[in-house]
Amino acid sequence: MLPRRLLAAWLAGTRGGGLLALLANQCRFVTGLRVRRAQQIAQLYGRLYSESSRRVLLGRLWRRLHGRPGHASALMAAFAGVFVWDEERIQEEELQRSINEMKRLEEMSNMFQSSGVQHHPPEPKAQTEGNEDSEGKEQPWEMVMDKKHFKLWRRPITGTHLYQYRVFGTYTDVTPRQFFNVQLDTEYRKKWDALVIKLEVIERDVVSGSEVLHWVTHFPYPMYSRDYVYVRRYSVDQENNMMVLVSRAVEHPSVPESPEFVRVRSYESQMVIRPHKSFDENGFDYLLTYSDNPQTVFPRYCVSWMVSSGMPDFLEKLHMATLKAKNMEIKVKDYISAKPLEMSSEAKATSQSSERKNEGSCGPARIEYA
Repeated sequence: MLPRRLLAAWLAGTRGGGLLALLANQCRFVTGLRVRRAQQIAQLYGRLYSESSRRVLLGRLWRRLHGRPGHASALMAAFAGVFVWDEERIQEEELQRSINEMKRLEEMSNMFQSSGVQHHPPEPKAQTEGNEDSEGKEQPWEMVMDKKHFKLWRRPITGTHLYQYRVFGTYTDVTPRQFFNVQLDTEYRKKWDALVIKLEVIERDVVSGSEVLHWVTHFPYPMYSRDYVYVRRYSVDQENNMMVLVSRAVEHPSVPESPEFVRVRSYESQMVIRPHKSFDENGFDYLLTYSDNPQTVFPRYCVSWMVSSGMPDFLEKLHMATLKAKNMEIKVKDYISAKPLEMSSEAKATSQSSERKNEGSCGPARIEYA
């Protein structure tokens, strides 16, 4: 009789929230077992395969599980510490899309100049994907700043309180090669950009030349500092006389979110440079398209003002840093001569070797940010 009474009392106690608590404990137990199992599998593969082999294996499994979020999440947890380049590298299409935008703007400018209507690039038409309103029409660009050698437009990003920005500018006192190299040189930027707290390359992709960077930067007081983890890729098109640099935010397992900074998870930037003559002669035009979500609690017009005023300031700092490097002959890495797409023999050998072998945490949550 006593066991039956105890059982009846236990069943009565589990009604309501007690039963849910029991199920929750069971789920946590099962999840813990699976996580430990995943760690054991990762350690086993770490001993059996080289890092490059693990990347290829993970890439193949990821493609097979793509479209099934639950399986993909479990897979990524099992292979924590491996960045999937097949999914995250910047593709040729992204580079070409930016170049086409520059060509289209130049064609519009030439057309207007030939008609004698104006002597500067017209407002760009909205062609970028993802900025359509409820009726399917693309959002128009709005002129924010119109100076002789600097023109800034913006347009709303549908479904958000943010804007996408576009700059068309010209410099005549530095060469395209110098300007491009100063943008890419992370070590030199630490010297000329006082806002940089940290800037370093985390990982490189020998296939495409893409790089993952971690960038931590000061924001105006009293806002927290922001950090960005992003992938970038650059290309120099000798045939069409253009340079392009494309960047966008990614997640990387070796750079978890830090409680010291606010992680910016939405960020895109495309810079295209068109020399007036050649890469080594003064004078060029550039087209910069930019958007990010700094996760502030300030209203839209405040964020717009900060970006609209900060972008010209940053570009002028970049210009002055280029002049300083030119006049003082500061050593800056020449990225054009050592394009990532033109892999060295050592990199090619490493890539081919890995192909032959292959043939045989969440950060603290913040509700509001300043």
